Amino acid sequence: MSFLFVSGNLALDFAGTLKWRRGEPEELLAAPADLGRWAVEAGVTTERPSVGAADLRRLRALREAVYRLVTSAMHGRPWPDDDLRLVNAEAEGAPPRLRLTPAGVVRSGDAGALASAVARSAAELLGEIGGLRVRECAREECTRIFVDRSRGGNRQWCGMEECGNRVKVANYRSRRSGTAPLGAARGQDPPVSRSSTSER
Repeated sequence: MSFLFVSGNLALDFAGTLKWRRGEPEELLAAPADLGRWAVEAGVTTERPSVGAADLRRLRALREAVYRLVTSAMHGRPWPDDDLRLVNAEAEGAPPRLRLTPAGVVRSGDAGALASAVARSAAELLGEIGGLRVRECAREECTRIFVDRSRGGNRQWCGMEECGNRVKVANYRSRRSGTAPLGAARGQDPPVSRSSTSER
């Protein structure tokens, strides 16, 4: 199981650890060890934090709060109060500790530090979301959200490898076989902020 870091924001990458939310969700944080591995791969810590089952439940709850807040903002809906309180509470926690060594910077912390890093990233994103191009992947099945920082502002896919290329291959095969595309992508118009589409 591998993690993807394609969203352009730590909190959005964390939200992406639950995939395919509209269909058959795939949980990438199935065990505490997965959470520790994500922390290192995301660069939050340089050593795997010690986390248990309660920590995993805590971070999953934060993840879902972040997802609901971001999608609410994308759709022009009010932020859920409980989710806002949770993100603010976690953001007030101590972030990972930094220590400079001859070998480089060492980042360390527990589950609380990881929660703080994710919550702070979410707060910073949500604080300026009106001025950002925050979008959902155009692949029908995909529910990953990303910040579009492309020069032309026309990014459609969370990533080419997992979604973009697969949609293009599926459409190519459909054209070759003479059948209509299988609805693999949600439209081909230049993407816009998904303020008028359904969240789920």
